[in-house]
Amino acid sequence: MSKSQPSHFLLLGLAITIMSSSGTLGRYIQLPPPTIIWIRCLIGTIALFATIKFLGRSTSLGNRKTYWVVLASAVLLGGHWVTYFYSLQLSSVAIGMLSLFTYPVITSILEPILLKTKFQRSGILLAFISLAGVGLLAPEFNLENDYTLGIVIGIFSSICYSLRNILLKTQVSSQSGLTLMFYQLLFIALLGWPMLFIEPVGIASVSANWEALLILGILTTATGHTLFVMSFKHFTISTVSIISALTPLIGTLLGFIFLDEIPAGRTFIGGALIFSTVILESIRSMRNR
Repeated sequence: MSKSQPSHFLLLGLAITIMSSSGTLGRYIQLPPPTIIWIRCLIGTIALFATIKFLGRSTSLGNRKTYWVVLASAVLLGGHWVTYFYSLQLSSVAIGMLSLFTYPVITSILEPILLKTKFQRSGILLAFISLAGVGLLAPEFNLENDYTLGIVIGIFSSICYSLRNILLKTQVSSQSGLTLMFYQLLFIALLGWPMLFIEPVGIASVSANWEALLILGILTTATGHTLFVMSFKHFTISTVSIISALTPLIGTLLGFIFLDEIPAGRTFIGGALIFSTVILESIRSMRNR
């Protein structure tokens, strides 16, 4: 381990702690998810652009291919955020975040396929165990039930997130994490504004949530996600996944403190099953390396 690695762990831990606030904010802000996502991206884009200019760095990504890769990752990130917020609004902070955090196991299946690395059969078994854990989060298996639908949407969100991380991993070695995150937010803001007309809201509704939106845009998005992307340079996706398992724990704690959401017994059992698969998959991946 190099001397710089402890500080990298601290920065990744800080990123995850900051990002964990998204669940509570997503439940607290009373606006349609597309509106929340667009506003957070607009605020985050402005904050990151100001930071890049203040530091005197370039906003160029170098070549056209990189712009297309970042654009694709932005579409996946935008899809992940919108579906994640819908999952939160249909269920709870605990269930929404635990459903999302099947993504480390999903990554273990998709990464070998997309990056042409060795495929591990045990990854399939862990994926099924993880999905069984998610199943325990549902009060009943009926898509007319909001909690179950929230879980299904949360799993789809985790797939988008996994694909985005794998795609962005190919770029972090040659690009600044600050610049990569700036362009992702910019592309989402540019592509996502027509969605504002799907569920239009008034200025008064936005104004009533302005403090939470600023926190979400500047702290959670611009700061937390940028630090998270920067960590891809120093760690494997598997290592990031291990530490990212702290997110549901912190998010559930925040939901309990600020929203008085007390997880049910099934949520604890399902969450324990999911965390077990995440830990086993992470250990397996580290041993393979």
